[in-house]
Formats: sequence, C-alpha cells, structure tokens
Amino acid sequence: MRRLPRSEEVIRIACRAGAEILEVYASQDAGTSSKADDSPLTLADLRAHRVIVDALRALTPGIPVLSEESAEVLPYTERSRWARYWLVDPLDGTREFLSRNGEFTVNIALIEGRAPVLGVVHVPVRETTYSGVPGQGAWRRRDGAADEAIHVRPQAASPVRVVGSKSHRGDSLDGFLARLGPHELVPVGSSLKFCMVAEGAADVYPRLGPTSEWDTAAAQAVVCGAGGAVVSVEGAPLTYNAKPEILNPHFMVYADRGRDWLALLR
Repeated sequence: MRRLPRSEEVIRIACRAGAEILEVYASQDAGTSSKADDSPLTLADLRAHRVIVDALRALTPGIPVLSEESAEVLPYTERSRWARYWLVDPLDGTREFLSRNGEFTVNIALIEGRAPVLGVVHVPVRETTYSGVPGQGAWRRRDGAADEAIHVRPQAASPVRVVGSKSHRGDSLDGFLARLGPHELVPVGSSLKFCMVAEGAADVYPRLGPTSEWDTAAAQAVVCGAGGAVVSVEGAPLTYNAKPEILNPHFMVYADRGRDWLALLR
C-alpha cells in the first residue's frame, strides 16, 4: 500500500468544515432546500462540501473525491476504475442539524481496495474528533487536547446497550430488540452511533434501513480501528465502490465478537 495521508491533515480539514457548519448553525437561516429524494439540504452542507473538496484536492491532487453534495455522482464505468478515492459526507445528520440537537458530524474516509483505510469523524458542537486506521488503532480528541486511544467494549454489558437512529426506525429493529432480551436503547443521530460502539459506550448498532456509502465509510474505519466489526446481515464486511449504486445493504456494528449478533435477525 502506498503511504496514507496523515490523520492529522484530514482532522484539520474536518475541523475547518465543522467551523463552517457552526457559523450557519449559529445563524437564524440555514438556507434549507430539498434534494431530488426530498431529503434536506442546507447552506452548511454546501459550505462544508466546498471546504473539504478543495482541501483534499490540494492535499492529494491525484486522488478523486466523491462527496454526498457533489453536483452529480460520476457513472460507475468511471468510478469502478478508481483504486483509491476520498469518500465524504460533509454534514451527516442534516435532520439533527435542523432540529438543533448537536448530533451531526463531518465524515471523511479514504477508500482503497473497496475498504476504508482511514477515517475521520468530527463532531462540531462537541469539539470532538474520532479517527481510525483499521489494523493500527482508533483515537478520540476532545477540546483540542491530545489524542487518546479508544477501544470497543470486548464483552457486552448487561443489559446490552444498543444505539439506534433517531430519524429512522422500523419493525425490523423492533424484532431484533425483542429477540435480544434485556437491553437499553439509546437513540442517537448520524455516525455518532458508530463512534459510541468504537469508544465502548455502546455494544451494538443494527442498521436495518437505508444508508449510503458516504454515511458509513469514515465511521467504519474508526470502529474497525478500535477492534469492532461492521458487517452486512450476511456477515460480510461492508465494501465500497463495488457496484453502480451508492446504497449500502442493511448492516450490523458490534463490539463483542463472542456473541452471534446476526442470529438475532433471523
């Protein structure tokens, strides 16, 4: 593998995007419009997008950038030739941003060989940044202090601590929880759910609804760097840029590898 960009360089970019988001967050007008799928789009999404894309192109001129807020997603005939690319969600959790609960993130991942090899998740309101390199480790930085290594909780708590989406919940999740037994469900927005598993604050995150690849890549790198797993309901690791569509399959994020979490879906 060629040398990875340093996490520190990517963290700085994510923090700059976070500052742009907070400027809009503090204003009275988010400049909200709707995308083609009726999901919300704000001025904060667009400002963060521009900062990240421009900075990544300057940092690594030869590596393509795919952002959720790109004017268009390039056809797969072109994307399929990418051996390495940046995958970005400039503002993950736009609904959380609009509801002003602070649970939104900036997600930047480097994809190589269809897997995230570096991920940064920045939480602007909390001044907290998570970074991860699968096979090397994961770290959390709070309020500008030094990085601290984070690890998943190797044995699930009793009751099991489950994180789930604030904006998306369905019958499949209810069925999983019924089969799980004693548990505590913590509703959380954006990729923070992954980060809670990565830092040992939660045991499992079942995602049984739609997500896109830019929603998960950066946080997957953090979870895997911290010793956890992110797999489809068939048990295979999530992969990227392996098919024309950007949608992910349903998946499970978990820490305790001694439990058969996927069996609870059947």
